[in-house]
Amino acid sequence: MAERRLGNRLKETRVRLALTQAKLVGVSRKTVNTIENSVFIASTILALALSRALNMRVEDLFFLVEGQ
Repeated sequence: MAERRLGNRLKETRVRLALTQAKLVGVSRKTVNTIENSVFIASTILALALSRALNMRVEDLFFLVEGQ
């Protein structure tokens, strides 16, 4: 079975909108950083809050990456 991971467009969207990690939905800068770098997978509630804060659909912000 192919390996799967969750990708995201969080950093590119946040930078494009000139938002800092610290001011994004009330979580720590470290939490945002670990999500951006795919170290931590956002909970459903956090993913929804992030997508709302960035005015994006959650499926446009987060996506499934299929590996070999």
